[in-house]
Amino acid sequence: MKRCMIVDDSSVIRKVAKRILSGPEMIVIEAGTGIQALDMCAADMPDVIVVEGILPDMGAVDFIRQAMAIPSPIRPRIMICIPQFDLGAIMRAKRAGAAGFVMKPFNRPQLLERFRQIQMAA
Repeated sequence: MKRCMIVDDSSVIRKVAKRILSGPEMIVIEAGTGIQALDMCAADMPDVIVVEGILPDMGAVDFIRQAMAIPSPIRPRIMICIPQFDLGAIMRAKRAGAAGFVMKPFNRPQLLERFRQIQMAA
């Protein structure tokens, strides 16, 4: 079973993503801050992480670098979630290790398509 972590300071975004992605093949966990998410990753690395582009306690690129540096047999696929198309932010996230991006707000078809694109079908 795959594990997905949603990192966003909005409980609404986390709950919507969890509702879309949860199922018999995917467990979804939530974190409201980057620090909380990194602690959870260190304890049990998820297979995929969807991280908000602007976290309250750290930049998304810093989060991606720190998450990818955690020793784990699982190399997570990370997607940055951004409110508007920003090529610079997307490229910085990809250089840090992100596999892709999703625009926020997202709907079910958009989020599921992004998961298919990074080979993490929900």
